This record gives sequence, structure tokens and C-alpha cells, in this order.
Amino acid sequence: MLGKKGPFTSSDVKRIIGLSIFVFFLFCLLVMRFYQVQVIEQDKWTKQGDSQYQHVVIEPFMRGTFYSNTSIKKKHPEKDQPFVVDVPKFHLFVDPDSIPVRYKKEIASHLISLLSLQEKEKEKVIADIYRKSRSRKMAMWLDNDKREEIQQWWSPYSSKRKIVQNALYFTKDYKRQYPFGSLLGQVLHTIQEEKDPHTMLPIPTGGLELSFQHYLQGKFGKRKILRSLRHPLDLGTLIELPENGADVFLTVNHCIQAIAEEELAKGVHAAKAKGGWAIMMDPYTGEILALAQYPFFDLSKYREYFNQPLLQEHTKVKSVTDAYEPGSAFKPLMLAVALKANEDLKKKGMKPLFSCQEKISTSNGKISNSHFALKDTHPHSYLNFYMGIQKSSNVYMSKIVTRIIEKMGEEWYRKTYEELFHLGKKTNIELPGESAGVLPSIGKKHANGKLEWSKETPYTLAIGHNVLVNTLQLLRAYAIIANGGMDVEPSIIHKVAKMKEDGTEEVYIDHTVSKHPPKRLLSEASCKELITGMKYVTKMGGTSRLGDIMGYTEGGKSGTSEKIINGRYSKQKYISTFVGFAPASHPYFVMIVVIDEPEVRYIPGLGKSYHGGTCASPVFREIGKKTLEYLGVAPDDPFGYPYGDPRRSPEKADWNKEIKSLGELYKHWNGK
Repeated sequence: MLGKKGPFTSSDVKRIIGLSIFVFFLFCLLVMRFYQVQVIEQDKWTKQGDSQYQHVVIEPFMRGTFYSNTSIKKKHPEKDQPFVVDVPKFHLFVDPDSIPVRYKKEIASHLISLLSLQEKEKEKVIADIYRKSRSRKMAMWLDNDKREEIQQWWSPYSSKRKIVQNALYFTKDYKRQYPFGSLLGQVLHTIQEEKDPHTMLPIPTGGLELSFQHYLQGKFGKRKILRSLRHPLDLGTLIELPENGADVFLTVNHCIQAIAEEELAKGVHAAKAKGGWAIMMDPYTGEILALAQYPFFDLSKYREYFNQPLLQEHTKVKSVTDAYEPGSAFKPLMLAVALKANEDLKKKGMKPLFSCQEKISTSNGKISNSHFALKDTHPHSYLNFYMGIQKSSNVYMSKIVTRIIEKMGEEWYRKTYEELFHLGKKTNIELPGESAGVLPSIGKKHANGKLEWSKETPYTLAIGHNVLVNTLQLLRAYAIIANGGMDVEPSIIHKVAKMKEDGTEEVYIDHTVSKHPPKRLLSEASCKELITGMKYVTKMGGTSRLGDIMGYTEGGKSGTSEKIINGRYSKQKYISTFVGFAPASHPYFVMIVVIDEPEVRYIPGLGKSYHGGTCASPVFREIGKKTLEYLGVAPDDPFGYPYGDPRRSPEKADWNKEIKSLGELYKHWNGK
């Protein structure tokens, strides 16, 4: 082989071959690197490249809302009325790496001025704008007016200085707002302003927001924002549509709820009490029409409530979470058990325990034996079933219980409470934290080693002591009596549904259609006797005359019990109750009112201020009257008005003859 100056030597050939191999090796490395960058690491470098001129932000969804039960007025249904609305808001972000250092101080100063920030917030803005970052949050929850104000300043400012428009940009979000203020606050609750840092989903504070989080939350979308001199702050391409959450349609009506909250607040103030709550329910469907609690829970100030232990108490739905001894309001339940015993004995061809007209000795208001001692507030020598309810006699109840135990046994007695009224079991209302209460069990021991059920338990149980119920459980028991003996399941939800893009509705939960017929728990005859007895309670001679809804018929029962403080019964702190229904013959509602720790004093002409018939029954009366008027229910006792009212006619008023007759019989038996 010849070169320019002579033939190639073998060493030359070796060098050429080595150089060729080296060049080929470099080429192979280049190909491998090219493959690694273009194929294996394509996503990484594409993302890094894109980040130089574009940014993907989350497109928010609208959280589902809660709607009022506006169909309750059958003849005049109202338009959909939301308890909560999602209002569009904006978060302001800065891209520090896109802003030249010489302008950062000036931009920070402008933003601080426009946003009216506090001292700590000012420091954060200055620190963030100098960070090495592509995205820092400057301000949250700005309204549209503030957004436009910032844009009007930034657009000419950035254009003149050749700063990319998207060095400042906004992301859209939605904030919960409440058209009715604190109305239904404890039931609804709210969501925190700060979101879960991992999922970016809203964090509920409790209530229905927590119970229905799965349905209320939607799915985020995505928007691509380009960084350039021309693009305005929030212009971008929607690359993935957000999906809004489902709506929750409540059984609660906003007008009835407003009535209940207003009258409850008045009642608590009048009683100079710590607080109170009230629930109104349809006795036939179990639908909760109102659930009020005072003091209220202002959702717009939720931080204050959860940062202060004393205020945090007002965020609970106490009618569901707190169990208490109901006192005399429990007596109709015991009498229902007694009437059930009569029916069971009759089926066996045996003599009943008692009759409602039977004259029973009540030992002049006192009774005692080796197991228990009871007395009445006012002494009575003889009472019958109706007088026993009207006068709320402890002694009468004990006489009936003695007969039940002797004939049916304690096991039957306890079991019947559970079977008829579901005591000791949750109602499964769609709210978190429900208490199951306590129905004492035979043979079971408390944590301190004492038996739950003793020889005196049947008697204390009969008058609403040694048993714990949450308010909704007691209301459910009265609903069973008021509706004629059929089981009922309390619910605060009509349905949960979402409107799809094609205009069709996707339903997830539907309580508007009954899935199974209700079960009969009490006979109609027993319920009729109980309702008859409870009609005497709000009339002359009854313990709750202040609960009389003028122009309408009603029935009910009051109760007063000492609160348990540090394991002991308090003689200064009481919890007072009134449970009732109206109209009595076919109730539109059954309602319970509880006043927590009313002032202990004597009111001339009325009696003790803390009794349920004194402080709770007037609230029942006012809520009931205004609700029936709102619903357009015609008065079923058009002559039952107080003295001095031109509509009054004692001869025509409902229950006038019955009250007079029972009063005369009582005087005859008791010499009064």
C-alpha cells in the first residue's frame, strides 16, 4: 500500500484501524445517549423543557351543595333553595424565576399595597418573590374585583419592562358561602380553607360535609398556562375538564328551620339557660323538618370555634351526640309497654294488668319498700291512666310497673322497651358521632363493677332515670306513638344526585321512595289511649299548659332531670324537655325541645322555672304555631283560644268536655 510519501507501514494501518474503532465507539455512545434522552428519558426532558415556557395548574371542581326541602308545601312548592353556595374566588401566584432581579422589590411593594396585607404576610411576599422557584402562592381567596385591579396594574407594567405576562397568574377556586348565615350550622358544618397537601381536596370540619364527603367532592381538571410576553395572566388551554360533585337534597325546610332557631333562641334567653336544641320530624316518614341548636355555629368563623374549647362545644349536634336522662318525658314509653303487656295477656286468654279507667291508689303521693322510694310533686290519693299522665305521677307509674314485673317478669319488661322503641341502639341518622344511649342490661356490670340492672331499676326506668337516650331516640319513640304504632327511621336526606352533561340526573341515594313497608310495633288502640292521655297534659290541670297551641289540638309530655356532674346528680343544673305533636288526630309533625341548664328560680303563677312544662313547652308552642301557619294547615280547634279572645267558645272547644269530666272525677276521688 502506498501513501503520498511512500507505502503505509503496518503501524500506520494499526493507527488507522484504532482511530476508526474509537470514532465508531464514540458514535455508538452518541447513539446510545440519543436513545436514552429521546426514548428512555423522553418524559423527563419533555417535562423539563415544557416547564421553561408552560405550567399546568389544577382546574377546580364545584363541590356539591345542600338544598332545602322546598316541596314540603304540597300545594305551593317553592324553587330550589340552597343552604350553601360555591362562589368563584382566585388565588394569586408568582413565577419568581421569570422576574428579573432588578424588578422584584418594586413588584413586591406593589403587591403588598394592592393586597392590603398584614406584617407577617408582607414578609412572606417579599421572601417568596426572591425564591428560586417557578410557582409561589402570593394570596388566597381574592374576589373578581381585586383580580381585575391587579391585572390592570400588571398588564402595562410587565409589558413596558418586557416581563412575561404569566410571571403573575391566577388560579380559580370555589369558596363555601352561606346565604342564611349560621342557619343549620351544626348540621352542615363547612370545609377548611387549607386543603389536604397530598390530595389537594377540601377538608371537612364535621357534620354533613364530612358524612357525604365522598359524594360532595368532584374531580379536578387541568389547565395549561403558557409563559410569554403576550399571554395574559390566566389564559390557558383546558386539557382536562373538571367534574363537579353531587348535590345533597335535605329533608330540612329553610323556613321551618329559621322559625325553630328564632324561637329556640328566645326560649333559651327567657329561661336564662346555657343552651338548647329542638328537632321537628314527620312522624310518618321520619324526615327531619328542622334541627335547631342554640348558641349557633357561625360557619364563616369556624376557626374561632375550633381554636377555643368553650366555643367548640357549639359545633356538635348535641341532640345526636349527647345522651341524657329524659325524666318524666319517658313515662308514655313505660305506659306503652304496660298496654303491650295487656294485649299479650289477652292473646293468652288471661286477665289484663289494668284498665285505663281503673281507680288506682297512689298512696297520697308517696310509696316506698325495701327496693325503692318515690313521691309525687303534689300528693294524689287515687289516679287513673289519664290522670297519671296529666299529673305526671311517679307513684302511679310505680304501681303499674309492679304489676308488669309480677306478671310478665323483668326480662320481658326490659326486652319490650328495646323492641318497641329501639332504645340502646343508634337511629343511624346521617350525621357523625351519634350516641347509642344506654338501656340497662340484666346481669351486665358497669366499669365500676356494679350491676346495671338492680331491683330498683324497673321503677327508676319507668320515670326516665337510669336510662340514657339521645334526643332523636326519644323523638322517634314519640313518632311511633303519634303515627299509630308504625316503626319509623329518622333521616335528614331526601336524595343525593348529580346532573350529568347530557341533562340527565344520576341518583346515588334516594329516600323519596320507600323500599319496604313499615313494621307495626304498637297497636292503634294502644296509641289512641296514649294520645288521649297526652292531650290532657297541655290543658287545664296538666303539667304543660304553656305548650297549648291555640287553635290547634296537640298532645305531649314534659320532663325534667338533674344533670350528672362528676358522677353525681346536681341540684342546681337541670335538663328540661317537652315532646309533643300536632294536630293530635293526624300530626303534621312530632317535635322535641330541650333546654340545657335553665335558671333555677320560682315564677309566681307558673312554678319552678326549670321544669320542662315551664321553659321547654312554650318553645314547642311557638315553633308549632308558626310552622302550621306556614304550611297552611287549617286550625282543627277553631274555638280553643284563651280568655278574652273573640274566637273562644268553651262549649265548642276541643277537649273541653273531657277536661271538665276528668277534673270532676279527680276531685271526687281526691277530695280536692
